[in-house]
Amino acid sequence: MSMRSKSAIVVGSGIGGMSAAALLAQRGCRVTVIEKNDQPGGRMIVYRDRGFVFDMGPSWYLMPEVFEDFFREFGKSPSDYYKLKRLDPSYKVFYGPDRQLIIPADLERTREIFESIEPGSGNKLKEYLESAKYQYDIAMGQFIYKEYSSIFDFLNRKLMFEGTKLHIFDSLDGYIKRFIKDKDLRKILEYTIVFLGGSPYNSPAMYALMSHVDFNLGVWYPMGGMGELSKAFHKLCVDLGVEFKFGEEVKRVIVENGSAVGVETSDGRIGSDMVIMNADYPHAEMEFLEKKDRSYDERYWKKKAIAPSCVLMYIGLDRRLEGLEHHNLYLSGSWDEHFISIFDRPAWPEDPSYYVSCPSKTDPSVAPEDHENLFFLVPVAAGLEDTDDVRERYFQRTVRHLEKLTGEKIMDHIISKRIVTHRDFSSLYNAYKGTALGLAHTLRQTAVFRPGHRSKKVGSLYYTGQYTHPGIGVPMVMISSKILTEEIVKDHG
Repeated sequence: MSMRSKSAIVVGSGIGGMSAAALLAQRGCRVTVIEKNDQPGGRMIVYRDRGFVFDMGPSWYLMPEVFEDFFREFGKSPSDYYKLKRLDPSYKVFYGPDRQLIIPADLERTREIFESIEPGSGNKLKEYLESAKYQYDIAMGQFIYKEYSSIFDFLNRKLMFEGTKLHIFDSLDGYIKRFIKDKDLRKILEYTIVFLGGSPYNSPAMYALMSHVDFNLGVWYPMGGMGELSKAFHKLCVDLGVEFKFGEEVKRVIVENGSAVGVETSDGRIGSDMVIMNADYPHAEMEFLEKKDRSYDERYWKKKAIAPSCVLMYIGLDRRLEGLEHHNLYLSGSWDEHFISIFDRPAWPEDPSYYVSCPSKTDPSVAPEDHENLFFLVPVAAGLEDTDDVRERYFQRTVRHLEKLTGEKIMDHIISKRIVTHRDFSSLYNAYKGTALGLAHTLRQTAVFRPGHRSKKVGSLYYTGQYTHPGIGVPMVMISSKILTEEIVKDHG
């Protein structure tokens, strides 16, 4: 349906904002994207230093079919913008200096690895992944792309029937235990929930579908880095006539007669027929709107399970490392205690699990020759006190720990270093409590229980991104924008 007489402002140029802008522009809407930072991408911005190219945010390219489906809407393909490579091995897992597993892209070889550790688990892994694929197919076909306007959309007979098959009322950890007994093997099936901002103990077993994404669909990498995605979405938008305003900060949403009619920015007032928020949802509600216009007050956000923040470390080395793959996971023996420190009793963890990306193993363009590009991610609770001393302590601890795991010198070879924690997420992205992700994926924060795409108080004010359904992750925010666009067309088309 055409929207050629309409204009829209999108606040924030994250992937959610740019995908919404492209979809609206394709339908004829005049779209302006306003971004406080100096480049597009939101959390997917790029940091460059001394010849190193660091992806500052997402580093896993998963669910490639979602990208294919999105670009197909415009008669395009991801290959028109960037080159994908499937990683093999998918990743390396460290349990300690003397225990490491390399997870290959070939599923049969992975089953053999499981079988060698827990007899019978090779077949159990196959059974589990068949179940995960079934969950994925049901979720993607019937629930993920659906708008939930009321509780009755969620608690309907069909969802209740299929929901039992999705195991939405079981915990992920409890469900995986039915198949795999070895705790270290279960960690391999559970680590992906951290990237969705959850815990295997408080997330529904429905998210076992992420194991299908991991093992069956595979782990991919866009050559040049994840920043190539930001470039792709930006170019798509510009080609569709979208206007971008960088370095311009929104101060408030202008509401007249109960509807959003534009925004006031650091550079002045801009009018429009609708406003789409890709800014951090709590920040947008509490800072851009008067109290009477807010759908969710401060008490609402304080009650929510907020997804983790993290300590991010971008490190450039003047040497190559032999002991790492492109993706690397340290899965701590204090696995349970780490999740308790994130969700139950927020505190800086003593022995955290962490993730290390080394994209220069795959892509020579992200580091000078014979150098190495490292990206560390240590998940921690949102809202913790973030000081320079804490940053440096975690930097020293994590790098020294990786030296022990690999048996290789790292600290003495660092020539580029940057640390990002809570206060950076707050300053760069206006993130609530410095969260890196948004709302955790608990049962009570799934589908209709996530904040809505439409404002409850203000007409023509909409939201997209990781806080809305379906949730956290680059593919998910693209789907959020697709759902949102269809709703906007119903309202304005």
